[in-house]
Amino acid sequence: MWNRLKAILADFIQQADLVLLGLCCAATLYGMVLIASATRYMDTSGMSGMIRYVGVQGAAMLLGLCAYVFMSMIDVEIVLKKWKWVLAFNIVFIGLLVTPLGVGGATTGNQAWLKIPGIPFQIGPAEIVKITFTLLLAKQLEWLREEKRDLKSFPAAAMVAGHTLLLMGYYVVISGDMGNALTFFFIFLCMAFAAGFALRWFALLFAGLGGGIAFVLLLDIVPASMDYMLNRFRVLFDHSYDSLGVGWQQSRSLLAIGSGGIFGQGYMQGTQTQSSESYSLPYRWTDFIFSVCGEELGLIGCLAVIALLTAIIIRVLLVARNAQVPLHCYVCVGMAAMLIYQTVINIGMCLFVMPTIGVTLPFFSYGGSSLLTLYAAMGVVSGIKKRSPVTRRPGRLLG
Repeated sequence: MWNRLKAILADFIQQADLVLLGLCCAATLYGMVLIASATRYMDTSGMSGMIRYVGVQGAAMLLGLCAYVFMSMIDVEIVLKKWKWVLAFNIVFIGLLVTPLGVGGATTGNQAWLKIPGIPFQIGPAEIVKITFTLLLAKQLEWLREEKRDLKSFPAAAMVAGHTLLLMGYYVVISGDMGNALTFFFIFLCMAFAAGFALRWFALLFAGLGGGIAFVLLLDIVPASMDYMLNRFRVLFDHSYDSLGVGWQQSRSLLAIGSGGIFGQGYMQGTQTQSSESYSLPYRWTDFIFSVCGEELGLIGCLAVIALLTAIIIRVLLVARNAQVPLHCYVCVGMAAMLIYQTVINIGMCLFVMPTIGVTLPFFSYGGSSLLTLYAAMGVVSGIKKRSPVTRRPGRLLG
């Protein structure tokens, strides 16, 4: 058994994407440094809260490394031969949110988390379903190509869009979490573009969405449950609008980042980061970890965060570009889309140019299930990279 394990590890070291793994580890360790500072204020000793959060993140990283190795060995083409089981998993796993295991998230207040006894962190089904959804969508796109369907036709576009919108609707109805639901939508957009869908369908989609929103606003028929969400967009265009309510979190975030200047106030020296007052930076170890970086490490620290995440995304897209099997290309594009969406939304949220929708910063924000699934997703990309290429086929990224 020991010899078998050594052989597996040797094969992993020789063929897996160690550059991608190294970038992920660097981002995670950087994030843990920020989490340590962001949680130091929690008690007078400045240690118990910090040790707890950093410890959980460290344990998630170790599990993530195991997930990366394991997923690197998985052939997604074999897994997707059982695509019906993957689809059933998505439906059932999200459905667990309505069971006694479902709980409200600490940062979003939505019913979007599972608390499973014996696991030290809550599990967000959306985090895991992002991976399985990406695999299913890639399988669907490959099937359309193999069936010689015209990917520029309306039926093909409607089939893939329908799959996405049904999953989004199912998830939102159960969880109320629009932030993660939009991740599915962005993954769909990027994968459909990579597959070669006609640009007119994207234009029609956005025109329809824009028209629908305008119609609702003009007739003033916004449901009360959605009014708060719309206010999150209104405040982006007028920062003085409800500055003590819906705009308060982002106002504190912008103040923290601005006060850091180029080099920051110093690690563990941030005025808001180290304050326990109620008016200080909220959710500083999750949603607003980038603001902690800006306050304590300044512009230089923020640029390092952006550089690491950009390098990870570029690495994933390079694997997509070099893939010679359409399925592999689509999967990698979907994984990159997931990272791009979360990065842009979270940093934009901290800079007060995107709405607050509870999306965390990949690899940096605290969250055991999020970190674990990110490593699993990157493990899928690593497994694709090590697979021997076969017949080269056309596509926007495949040439």
